[in-house]
Amino acid sequence: MIKEQKSKPLENSKKGGQWTFLSNHAHVLICLSKDPEMRLKDVALLVGITERAVQAIVKDLVDAQILEKSKDGRRNQYLIQTEQKLRHPLEASHSISELLRLGK
Repeated sequence: MIKEQKSKPLENSKKGGQWTFLSNHAHVLICLSKDPEMRLKDVALLVGITERAVQAIVKDLVDAQILEKSKDGRRNQYLIQTEQKLRHPLEASHSISELLRLGK
């Protein structure tokens, strides 16, 4: 049984923090789904992390075969494998495409 708690306003302190329900990996995927040619510098600005962190996330997603990266002239183009399942056991019955619908 899930216990219902009274709603408290979020505090912007170490205790409350500024957390979100989606991970930075999900945020990066959502950005690239909206614009497959978006520069990683722009993704970093939208997500609120460093460009180096975005590069590491893109590498993780490529290594997991969720994201394919190709060159289009001087720009990279990203293709998301939307049929892939989410990785955590609690979410494994859901696909990347379901996650991306949250960002629309």
